[in-house]
Amino acid sequence: MKQFISVDDVPSVPRLVEIALEYKKQPFKDRTLGQNKTLGMIFLNPSLRTRLSTQVAAKNLGMEVVVFNIDKEGWQLEMNDGAIMNGNTSEHVKEAAAVMGQYFDIMAIRTFPGLKDKESDYKEKYINQFIKYAGVPVLSLESATLHPLQSLTDVITIKEQWQQPRKPKVVMTWAPHVKPLPQAVPNSFAQWINAWGEADFVITHPKGYELDPKFSGNAQIEYDQDKALEGADFVYVKNWSSYKDYGKITCTDSSWMVTNDKLKGSNQAKVMHCLPVRRNVVIADEVLDGPNSIVIPEAANRVWAAQAVLSQILKG
Repeated sequence: MKQFISVDDVPSVPRLVEIALEYKKQPFKDRTLGQNKTLGMIFLNPSLRTRLSTQVAAKNLGMEVVVFNIDKEGWQLEMNDGAIMNGNTSEHVKEAAAVMGQYFDIMAIRTFPGLKDKESDYKEKYINQFIKYAGVPVLSLESATLHPLQSLTDVITIKEQWQQPRKPKVVMTWAPHVKPLPQAVPNSFAQWINAWGEADFVITHPKGYELDPKFSGNAQIEYDQDKALEGADFVYVKNWSSYKDYGKITCTDSSWMVTNDKLKGSNQAKVMHCLPVRRNVVIADEVLDGPNSIVIPEAANRVWAAQAVLSQILKG
């Protein structure tokens, strides 16, 4: 792989999943692969699991890691080409990314959308400017519209947990939240499950929360949550703000929160969430603390997803 921005950068999703699970069994089998190589992790937004798991993965491969919170420690960046920089921005991404590309062998970038201008967010200006000027492979730690490391992790987790010959039924359900959230995780989850092709996939949400069709693809869309959850083997819970009424909260119906009662019609479904999660708003305590929650094993698999991706970029 030359970069890792979306599932489109992956030659084979099933093979990448296998590589990750191999690393889970033997974390240090390639501990010299990244020797004398440096990963620069650039954060424009906060992170817990993505940052820590990627650092561990890089160290498992023998890489040095430099973490830079550019939003707190660096100059305010200008992202627009041709800008007259007589305002608040002090440095252009053209120089910043190019300089960092001189220091690092791989750059990993995390940025979020503004959730105000759909066209701008969906053009992925921030991460694309780093790709354009860095001159080294770029790995997404989440962007305005996608979170590929999380979604690779989710596929790894489903593959690991599912031991039956038939395809599992995977349901991604919207849940309420107290503030508008990006579409990056649901976009990415849908994109990866569709590309993986080894699950029967349903998306359920209130009307008005349809995702961009280029990500939801051929997934079955069901507006009745109870109907969608019938026979589900895995339930992926996530809030997102409206794509149509961009960045808006158009529904606050608390009945969409995932509870044990909601899961009664499922096939004893395993419950997943990318974390962090608002307890008793998105998912009830009884579910998160119950036997069907796999959010912690899911989060643990973030290391192996990142290690698989970094290894393929290093080998490439």
